[in-house]
Amino acid sequence: MSTMKLSAAILALTLAFLPMPAMTALDATEMLADPALEARARALAKDVRCVVCQNQSIDDSGADLARDLRRSLRARLLAGDSDEEALAYLTQRYGDYVLMDPPLKPATWILWFAPAGFAAIALLLGLRYFRRRE
Repeated sequence: MSTMKLSAAILALTLAFLPMPAMTALDATEMLADPALEARARALAKDVRCVVCQNQSIDDSGADLARDLRRSLRARLLAGDSDEEALAYLTQRYGDYVLMDPPLKPATWILWFAPAGFAAIALLLGLRYFRRRE
């Protein structure tokens, strides 16, 4: 491989791993005219999970459902709902899973404890595998 190609490959890899600024999926037409209300909406949107993307908030997601949730959230704030009331409205419609930090209660135990359960199962299976190899 020539030095030029090697240099280009190293540059491409370096650029690929540089941190990129977070881009929001928010459309200018969705923004509220009142800056204080818009700031509340953006803060709340970071606490609501996109049920399509699952690991993104609706503030970061470009999915159509996330866009609908952002509009619904803004409509609730415009109607005079408090932050808690707006989140309660979304939770009532989509369940506790829509929250990035769901409450700890029997209905959400699987959300909280499933990862630890899967890790424990993987650990036990790994130990069993290595014990049988000996």
